[in-house]
Amino acid sequence: MTIQQLRYAITISETGSINKASERLYVSQPSLTSSIQELEKELGLALFHRGGRGVTLTPEGADFILYARQVYSQYEELLDRFGKGRDQKKKFGVSTQHYSFAVKAFVELVKDFDTSRYEFAIRETQTKAVIADVANMRSEIGILYFSDFNRSAMGKLLRTAGLIFYPLIKCRPYVYLWSGHPLAGREAIRFEELQDYPCLSFEQGDSESFYFSEEILSTQEYRRTIKANDRATMLNLMVGLNGYTLCSGIICQELNGSGYVAVPFQAGPGEEAGIMEIGYVMKRNTVPSSIGELYIQKIQEYLRECGNQPRS
Repeated sequence: MTIQQLRYAITISETGSINKASERLYVSQPSLTSSIQELEKELGLALFHRGGRGVTLTPEGADFILYARQVYSQYEELLDRFGKGRDQKKKFGVSTQHYSFAVKAFVELVKDFDTSRYEFAIRETQTKAVIADVANMRSEIGILYFSDFNRSAMGKLLRTAGLIFYPLIKCRPYVYLWSGHPLAGREAIRFEELQDYPCLSFEQGDSESFYFSEEILSTQEYRRTIKANDRATMLNLMVGLNGYTLCSGIICQELNGSGYVAVPFQAGPGEEAGIMEIGYVMKRNTVPSSIGELYIQKIQEYLRECGNQPRS
């Protein structure tokens, strides 16, 4: 098995076509096919299903590609650091649920580096994509949350993906709304008081599972719901429709603006407010890079700072 064969297999899995892969790799189709066949023979398993509409991964092939990406990514890191192309930009990526504090920490991180020498990426995305990005080493770190409701299911997903969850902070839920909302001046807000206003949540694509929800209390029955797929749209809906969302209350006014408030959510009789445990995920048996360590430090500093300030 060679690094070249790993690259070939990864590229075929990404393109879904021997023809497209050969064009991307600048390798003839017969040579590419022969190389993959030799790899499959050495492994003793079929990596791809060949069909009239292209190629797809077999179940064994999907597992193989997961590990192949890790090995090939580490190979590229070796080249970046020690190879002839070591003057190339170093890369660091973060994938996160829609948390302004994660973006704020990223901003502070990037300020410490010469961006002409580094390639930074932050991806505010769906929960399942956060897990996939870190599992595939597209991002070094992922930011998401656990609750009593989703802990078992999310824990299983992370274990399957070879990831570990590291807690950062525990917090009770807050109702996040714009400062002109009729409930914005309350000291606390109960669930029944929200029924006349639309509950806003982030869309989770084809995986519309309660377990993937970014908002706590996702199993409650809401009279009115609206989904959005980015933070800017969410804020616009808060103002335009008097919408609200349930969140950690850790809000970065510098990024979101000062026209919003976070009011404590008050559970009614027999209701459970729940606890959000926000943390970061990384590949099992790995340690953060120096940049990753600094990013985690920036988040921890910001969360400590927020813990000593009001949530609005």
